Amino acid sequence: MATTDTAGIKNMAHPVEATALMRLLPARPRLLGLGEPTHREDALLDVRNELFRQLVEQEGCRTITIESDCMRGLVVDDYVTGGKGTLDDVMEQGFSHDWGTSAANRELVRWMRAHNIRADKAGRPASDRLRFAGCDGPLEITHAASPRQALTALHGYLAARVDPELLPCTADTLDRLLGADERWTDPDAMMDPSRSTGQSAEAGQLRLLADDLVALLDEQSPHLLATTSRDALHRARLYGRTATGLLRYHHWMADTSPARMARLLGIRDQMMAHNLLALAEAAELTERGPALTLVHAHNSHLQREQSTMQMWQGPVAWWSAGALVSARLGEEYAFVATAVGTIRHQGVDTPPPDTLEGLLYALPQDPCAIAAPRLAAALTGIRPALRESPWFGYAPLDPAHLADTDGLVFVKDVPQS
Repeated sequence: MATTDTAGIKNMAHPVEATALMRLLPARPRLLGLGEPTHREDALLDVRNELFRQLVEQEGCRTITIESDCMRGLVVDDYVTGGKGTLDDVMEQGFSHDWGTSAANRELVRWMRAHNIRADKAGRPASDRLRFAGCDGPLEITHAASPRQALTALHGYLAARVDPELLPCTADTLDRLLGADERWTDPDAMMDPSRSTGQSAEAGQLRLLADDLVALLDEQSPHLLATTSRDALHRARLYGRTATGLLRYHHWMADTSPARMARLLGIRDQMMAHNLLALAEAAELTERGPALTLVHAHNSHLQREQSTMQMWQGPVAWWSAGALVSARLGEEYAFVATAVGTIRHQGVDTPPPDTLEGLLYALPQDPCAIAAPRLAAALTGIRPALRESPWFGYAPLDPAHLADTDGLVFVKDVPQS
């Protein structure tokens, strides 16, 4: 079966190049999601980096956003747009999830800064500079950050620009209600809701104040646009989204109902979706329309289907950031999943020939890009088996989701980084 099927799909495979990939999509998107089936593999990030370079040079892409803390991402963005500091410091301070130790991420940051400096010397406008963003919340699997940084930054932005009488509270009030950051970041709270401060009286007051500060930011936007830069206003809105999202997340950290984990996972992807939609809104207009943004995260965050995970209390389901963004943007959001053949250093060996990865592994091109709906149509009646992974860190691609995926990138072998 593998030989026959390979012969049928061989002509669908294209090089993983920006122009070829864009032709596979049903329409030109504003957000192009490139997923990955596993993390911490620089070989996949090298593919991402090269594709981003080509999208910049050939398709007018201006921003890349990755699955990293949106607040820390501001450090990287400041650096690549010409700010002071060292690359070592940026890699240490500008990434969450330990992504800053990746050689491929380091090369991405180095190249973006070099590109922007060259652009400045060539006399290009600031709107042509490449931008970096984290699209994830300040969250780890074990804990969530204190809302202090985002909440106080939002309050400080407004306090410097609007009538003080309009503010719902003082900075001292926020500081008193926030208390020690350790109250918010206790890693034991993930497994023991009673350790969370998210449903305390102080947390409840902070949620109301954060809502009032975000509303004030929106109410004063004409004045703020006239007295500050659009970029500064976008950053203040990021502070607001992050503060309200974190306070909502902490509220559910303290919950004891069966819905707790589904709500936590859903809130995280909702925060990601809101960040992605804000990037799409902020994109500068070019001769092709709004500038393209490349989004890089796990396939499960970018897919259009409902995401699922087996947790200690049983299966959990929630809507991914990609599903939420797709519901808002339609064809202006595109999703290209990545699948792999082997990750031998993690025990993921040659895929069985009756799986989707097995069919793709027999193709001569490596890596290759395929229009996923076309591949799904070609496989009608064949029903490839769902691959089983011996390693928890790798998620095989579900063939049932191909028709709802715009493109597919396949990498045969992922060597150890």
